[in-house]
Amino acid sequence: MRSERNVLNSPAKRAWRWGGTPPVFAAALAVLLLAGCQPDKVAEKTPATPVEAVTVSFSDYSQTVSVSGEIRAKVDSNLSFRVSGKVVERFVDVGDHVAAGDVLARIDPAQQQADLAASQAAVQSAEAQVLQATSAFERQKTLLAQGFTTRSAYDGAEEAQRTAQGSLDAAKAQLDTSRETLSYTELKADAAGVVTVRSIEVGQVTQIASTAFTVAVDGPRDAIFNVYEGLVTHSIANQQIQIVLLDDPSITAQGTIREVSPTVDDASGTVRIKVTVENPRPEMTLGSVVSGTVKLMAVKAAVLPSSALTSDNGKPAVWVIDPQTGAVSVRDVTVTAYESLNVAIGGGLQAGEKVVTAGGARLRPTQIVAIKNGNAS
Repeated sequence: MRSERNVLNSPAKRAWRWGGTPPVFAAALAVLLLAGCQPDKVAEKTPATPVEAVTVSFSDYSQTVSVSGEIRAKVDSNLSFRVSGKVVERFVDVGDHVAAGDVLARIDPAQQQADLAASQAAVQSAEAQVLQATSAFERQKTLLAQGFTTRSAYDGAEEAQRTAQGSLDAAKAQLDTSRETLSYTELKADAAGVVTVRSIEVGQVTQIASTAFTVAVDGPRDAIFNVYEGLVTHSIANQQIQIVLLDDPSITAQGTIREVSPTVDDASGTVRIKVTVENPRPEMTLGSVVSGTVKLMAVKAAVLPSSALTSDNGKPAVWVIDPQTGAVSVRDVTVTAYESLNVAIGGGLQAGEKVVTAGGARLRPTQIVAIKNGNAS
């Protein structure tokens, strides 16, 4: 009786008896209530990112390149004095046209005139010595024939006469040199042309071989262009270049490349090209600004909008769409040419692939996209 009474008096029994819930049922009820409070987990699918795209197609692509340059003379003559001295006269300036033989400038000829006078005096002295030695030799010749002199005296007179003649020849040669040196005090044009550079002024002391004037020689003309090294690697040596005067586009001429600089300019990173202008028009004067246009050899390339191009570790790339899953992946490409609105892709893509042209800035690899512009043709 005691044990039965204890069971009836236990807390769990009392809770049940007074309307409480048995522990097992309470636990089950809690689980059901907790499950009922949880929201329904429905798998939500991430919406595809809308993009615009085009279908890749390859065709013959011929790039047209235009660069600006200027007209220059094919031959530039650098003129300099052949003696040093102080410039006392200058007769021409930049832009003046000169003829062959025109005097451009003079230096002080005082020293050269003094040398000329000394040479003339040396010639006169040598002529007197020759006259005296010749007379002595003739006298010895006569005396030897008459037996009134010795052979030794005759030979001495003959040697003196030859020595005097040699001194006269040397003095005359020095006189010619002095006269020529005096002529060097005048700087003359060696060909007709236009003065493009003047490096001296009256009162300046100029040195031997220091350029005083540069004359653009009349005759053939060149168009000088500075182009980027990548353009030189193309086969443009035999290509005809269309040259147009920028001031008047109706003035045109044809040209061919005659010289390509073997070095790259450190400051601009460009290479200098000289193009021979065939039958230049009179309006294409020295210094005229012209544009040169050349059409490169055709290559297979896919022309895409510039917006399709992105970067992958510093290399040009595009976003390519998987036709089965719609996922995108970045693909490195080879750029053949850049244009203002388009870019020509020479490698890295296959014909028929779809490439993102708009909306690629917010993409990541394997992201699902939806093409907005229909068939992306």
